[in-house]
Amino acid sequence: MRSLWLSVTACALMAAENPLLEIPERRPAGSTYRLPFDQVKPEHIVPAMETLLAEAEQQRQALATATGPRTWDNTMQRLENMGERLSHAFSVVSLLEGVATTPEHRKAFNAVLPKISAFGSSVQLDLRLAKAVKEYSETAEAKALTGVRARYLSKTLNDFRRGGAYLDDAKRKRLQEINEQQSAVANKFSQNALDARIGFELLVKDEKQLAGLPESARKAAQASAKAKSKEGWRFTLAAPSYQPVLQFLDDGSIRKQMWLASNTLASSGKFDNSPLIRQMLALRAEEAQLLGYANFADRQTEERMAKSGAGVRKFLEDLEAKSKPAYEKENAELAAFRKSMEGPNAPALEPWDIPYYSEKLRKKLYDFDEEALRPYFPADKVVDGMFQLVNKLYGISIKPVENKAVWAPEVKFYEIRDQDGTLLASFYADFYPRDNKRAGAWMSPLVMGGPLAKGGFEPHIGLIAANITTAEPGKPALLNHYEVETLFHEFGHLLHMSLSRSPIKSLGGTSVAWDFVELPSQIMENFTWERPVVDLFAKHYESGQPVPAPLFDAMKKARTFRGGYTMMRQLSLGMTDILFHTEYRGDDSQGDPVAYARKVMQRYSPAPLPEGFSMVTSFSHIFAGGYAAGYYSYKWAEVLDADAFTRFKKEGLFNAKAGDAFRRSVLEKGNTEEAGKLFRDFMGRNPDPKALLERSGLATK
Repeated sequence: MRSLWLSVTACALMAAENPLLEIPERRPAGSTYRLPFDQVKPEHIVPAMETLLAEAEQQRQALATATGPRTWDNTMQRLENMGERLSHAFSVVSLLEGVATTPEHRKAFNAVLPKISAFGSSVQLDLRLAKAVKEYSETAEAKALTGVRARYLSKTLNDFRRGGAYLDDAKRKRLQEINEQQSAVANKFSQNALDARIGFELLVKDEKQLAGLPESARKAAQASAKAKSKEGWRFTLAAPSYQPVLQFLDDGSIRKQMWLASNTLASSGKFDNSPLIRQMLALRAEEAQLLGYANFADRQTEERMAKSGAGVRKFLEDLEAKSKPAYEKENAELAAFRKSMEGPNAPALEPWDIPYYSEKLRKKLYDFDEEALRPYFPADKVVDGMFQLVNKLYGISIKPVENKAVWAPEVKFYEIRDQDGTLLASFYADFYPRDNKRAGAWMSPLVMGGPLAKGGFEPHIGLIAANITTAEPGKPALLNHYEVETLFHEFGHLLHMSLSRSPIKSLGGTSVAWDFVELPSQIMENFTWERPVVDLFAKHYESGQPVPAPLFDAMKKARTFRGGYTMMRQLSLGMTDILFHTEYRGDDSQGDPVAYARKVMQRYSPAPLPEGFSMVTSFSHIFAGGYAAGYYSYKWAEVLDADAFTRFKKEGLFNAKAGDAFRRSVLEKGNTEEAGKLFRDFMGRNPDPKALLERSGLATK
């Protein structure tokens, strides 16, 4: 008894000293919980993860060795709860690595990641756990299950099969090694891409070289240089800095430098990801072979809507065939436009010319200057309008709450409440770029909640992150329309988490078929093109006036401009991904992965790609972000969202009945039912791709 008391006392002392050990497994209904981001230090990470790993291992052993009849409570519920405190704490550590990394934090993160990965891998390969679930599945109680519990049992049995639990000892051991190696490679790939991005800057000292660049981009570049104690104008690969250069800057040599920097990122030197790509593809191919699949894509898509790698490829090829005539016509028009500007001897278009001349042609055809919209899109107003929209659709209210326990002063904290006042979720919003923050935009579910067995609702906790344009002195942050779409997109993912009502957390929120996960996010983008919705937030930051009708109409007309090019860009990424995971063998006939990807992408490029083109060395979506053999899902979900949005167009953009139907049929359900059924529940039929082709301007007359 004395040794037990000492052990408990020691753990209590550790918890008091380590904020990662104080994060509770459960939070009371209605309580706002603030994760301890401001307290976590690098020295907390290793001891906390080791303690929580030991706790999770004890839970695993207790489940595996339990005696007596198998029941839901002593088998399935224990499996569902296993390692929950570990998951919560690691989500904090992982998030900080993405938004506020330091050398000390990264060292600690890298030290614990292999152990976390090894534990997760060993659980799915644990034959004892698989047998325990199989034993339970044969009981009368299990055979009488219905609804969510029956689905959870079925999926768990299948997950053990797909995870390799039933392989022989040697193959299970090798599969665990593969899983751990994949985790390490993905982490290194992500960190290399981040470090290479952070390490790049282009400093312009002659203002004449900035001709064509919008004033907002000039001021931002000047402020960036000043922040680094440098003279001139500083450009980075963060989207608000990079995109205006490619789109507006007259100096082709600078556009070329920026384009090459972005498309050769992490392809050489100490941050070279090229060897990691080859290693990851080999590991995935071996994993698929061990599990009895023809290729990794078949393993990944088996439980998705596409069902197979071949199904994905057919989907992409069908879209390519439908888009190619418009795409080829657009390319000819753009080349002719350049000649009309510069004479018949104008050089052929290079990749870094495409955005620049496209913008000039768009402005000519539609009298539309995208930068003219910025004054009407102050970031705070956009966010407020987004909240108003979902209040009208789903009846939820979103309010800021004071929270000083954040990783950067600009991070905000919000609560989401239902019509009856129930706290559904809280979330962190981190919208602006920093040097120690990874690129892009994303949503992370940090702590999943849901309905409590004894009544009430345990709130979810999440994050929405982006890298939008920062404010200039004396002005609010002013966004372009693409950035507005980005915020709406990520907020759609956040709603999918926040409105989840699955009683089984692992089936909640965004834990759905990967080619369904983008529906809630992409349907939100549609609203940013509708005048009644835009009027909720688009007010000139000085005059308060709405977007002038001619400017809004020009924006709408320009929406389908070069729709074939936009489609082909996404198809090039999706096809590269699926071919890597179906046909690529890495032999001499196919070349190294970078050369192979360049050859695939050339098929979809309107200009010749230079020999050094290596976009895949920073393609974190498929090598570090969970989209392996799944990048096609963006286009797949576009078919779904374009079709689903037709109901809002028909019944009303703010129609509460349609909003409630989408909430109940899709947002609340998570993975508690098959994805196709959820779509049919909302639309009353299967998806129709016609709506996407029409929206993209690619439908045949």
